[in-house]
Amino acid sequence: MPDSRGGSQAGRTAPRTLAEALRARADDELAALLRARPDLLSPVPNDVTQLATRAGTRASVVRALERLDRFALQTAEALAVASDPAPYGELLGLLTGDEPVPEVAAALPGALAELRRQALVWGEDERLRLVRTARELLAPQPTRPSPTGLGPTVAEATAGMSPGRLQEIVAEAGLPATHDPVSAVAALTSLFTDRERMARLLDTAPSEALSVLDRLVWGPPYGEVTASPAPPVRWLRDRGLLLPTSPRTVVLPREAALHLRAGRAHRTPEPVPPAVVVAAERRPQVVDSAAAGQAYTALATVEDLLKDWHEGGPAVLRAGGLSVRDLKRTAAALDTTEPLAAFWLELTYAAGLLASDGEVDERYAPTPAYDEWLELPAARRWAVLATAWLAATRTPGLVGGQDSKGRTLSALGPELDRSAAPEVRHRVLRLLAALPDGAAPDPRSLQDRLRWERPLRGDALGTGARDLRARLTEWTLSEAELLGFTGRGALAAPARALLGGADGAADGSGTADYGTGSGTADYGTGSGTGARTGTGRDTGTGRGTGGAGRDARRAHAVALLTPLLPEPLDHVLLQADLTAVAPGPLERPLAEALSVLADVESKGGATVYRFTPGSVRRALDAGRSASDLHAFLAAHSRTPVPQPLSYLIDDVARRHGHLRVGAASAYVRCDDETVLGEILADRRSQGLGLRRLAPTVLAARTDPAALLEGLRSLGYAPAAESAEGDVLITRAHARRTPPRTAPVPVPDGPPLPDRTLLGAAVKAIRAGDLAATVERRPAGAGASAPPADGELPRTTAAETLATVQAAALTGSALWIGYVNADGAASQRVIAPVRVEGGFVTGYDHTADEVRTYPLHRITGVAELVED
Repeated sequence: MPDSRGGSQAGRTAPRTLAEALRARADDELAALLRARPDLLSPVPNDVTQLATRAGTRASVVRALERLDRFALQTAEALAVASDPAPYGELLGLLTGDEPVPEVAAALPGALAELRRQALVWGEDERLRLVRTARELLAPQPTRPSPTGLGPTVAEATAGMSPGRLQEIVAEAGLPATHDPVSAVAALTSLFTDRERMARLLDTAPSEALSVLDRLVWGPPYGEVTASPAPPVRWLRDRGLLLPTSPRTVVLPREAALHLRAGRAHRTPEPVPPAVVVAAERRPQVVDSAAAGQAYTALATVEDLLKDWHEGGPAVLRAGGLSVRDLKRTAAALDTTEPLAAFWLELTYAAGLLASDGEVDERYAPTPAYDEWLELPAARRWAVLATAWLAATRTPGLVGGQDSKGRTLSALGPELDRSAAPEVRHRVLRLLAALPDGAAPDPRSLQDRLRWERPLRGDALGTGARDLRARLTEWTLSEAELLGFTGRGALAAPARALLGGADGAADGSGTADYGTGSGTADYGTGSGTGARTGTGRDTGTGRGTGGAGRDARRAHAVALLTPLLPEPLDHVLLQADLTAVAPGPLERPLAEALSVLADVESKGGATVYRFTPGSVRRALDAGRSASDLHAFLAAHSRTPVPQPLSYLIDDVARRHGHLRVGAASAYVRCDDETVLGEILADRRSQGLGLRRLAPTVLAARTDPAALLEGLRSLGYAPAAESAEGDVLITRAHARRTPPRTAPVPVPDGPPLPDRTLLGAAVKAIRAGDLAATVERRPAGAGASAPPADGELPRTTAAETLATVQAAALTGSALWIGYVNADGAASQRVIAPVRVEGGFVTGYDHTADEVRTYPLHRITGVAELVED
């Protein structure tokens, strides 16, 4: 008979345990199990028995169940309420009911194969067994209803019921009396599972009783009753259709509920994933252009943010993170909202461009990597931000919320990592990539699809986790639009190239599990090849991709984005109202020089700069002369330099440095005595504490910096001077942190193993299994019986040496017990090659390599019995 895996059961011995079932698997099937459940590899199991034991632990089973799609989970839930073991036909009946459902019949073999692959189900099709821990988690219990809504069986519900009460129920149900409780329970079970007799019994039920059953049939199956229940409830209770679980509680038995459900374990089986609905379709060129515009805006926003913190950013809170006040200031500086400001902060932090300086008075500042990032072309700078976002586990959408202790979550602070974020982010983008070019999805259908793919991720962890994954999906869509991954809701070509295509070729093993790495310009994924099954799962094998594949995808994305970004300009348009218009992005040297000479008045498609006396003085303080400024404007303006601007520069330059401020505590000197007299006579200067020391010198009680600001507020243009009397040139002092690495994403469980690790692990498990299960014989004629499984062999030193030397001569393999330098004991199968100097060198089948062992650490040896 062909089984659900496409093979034949002929000549195959039915496994009696999960360990036997795993032992019968091929190496590639064991590797598929370890890839799907990487927690089983920490550490590598010694043998198949230990692997099976670890696969049945509660924590591992919960993790495996969380990664099942809805139909695979429904299949497992149906097995949990089926007989143990259950034939394939019974399982199919629980999923389809009395009426055939072709979609369920077509999808069930794939779902069952997935459960087998993850070692949650074992056994042939006629004896399907759900792992005991999974059955305990999914089967109905009084304290936790089953996901199917079914209650306990008749046998479970009547456990502890008096024989007399059982006979009363049997009689009321119209069944002949029995001689013992076991046969009475069997008679009731037979009645409830017999469709014809059950239908005749329900035909005699009052209509009110049927209404009671309708309220319980799909769950929860428990109901409360009074000490004197109503006649319809008494009718049901007397015939066993409601069985008491306590003096005030009754339950609908599972067999009766299945009859009322027409045999279905679930109200609505969902064998096919819901489709992602296309909400709008746009031309791909429009999408790419819109995304490129957003990408350029993202770069400009990050630059503005870090330029604002160029000389040092806000202080770090004692508990870590940014204060609410500083977040508001940052949002105002970026002309955006606080949630968006938190997103840009977290993005720059994830990319390694921003960090704390680690000083005693700890503050945030750009990192040295920021200066390197600025030198990159625009498209490559976008790729750095994009890859950092893909891998980041930090979740800026949580900023402003509260943690489990009621503390407010701050931007750049702790407690913002959510390990599910990269998986959700990648999966959302994959679903977008699967749509036609230019198609924007309906967000609600996208949420439905993700819930189908991971229905248990919230329930197993609490309702908050379910809500978090839904919010992660919403945040992913909005953040992808902000970063330029999408344009007008549809995935753009550069993002599609960065992901590696729509077929999941850059993903992990096809179960929507994505491996992420860290770094400022890199992210890690696995790769997989295979077909798409009818249940929407990606099947096939996965392999880790190297840096060459990531670099190729990133280079492709950069190549696609580069022509879409505007070319930097080397000119501006000067206007008579003391403004300059930059019709596009400016070359970096021009932008930096213009930002000193003028103030930014507005941004958008074109940036407007305004020249003011203060901005011109700022340029003069930076060491530029009036002639330098005239030459700079003439060289970079496509329009003639307006006369008002020339007059402004000359007027400010004429007065700049006329007054000199130095340290006395502070002093003011000027060759024009009348100017100093005006300052002394001005009432507004009284706070500066000025007094005349000489006709051309005033002394002040304030420090030079305060004196400079005070005189400027009076309308003067003083210049600071050094102790030698030279004018001080003031420039912005860039503040950088020491070299910092980007924050490492918090993994969602163990990392996905690569092909090399999987191969080595399978070989080690096979070798350990051989050492644990092979038949052995003692080393000498007078030796004791072979040790029991799991125990190390014990032989004398002389017997050990003689046996090892003989095996080296004959080339045979030995089973040895070995204790390493740390005292850890293990069993190994070795083929000795050379014995000398107190050491034995041989091929270790367990480690799959040649090793040398000290003879004094070998507890004993045993020869392997030949077949």
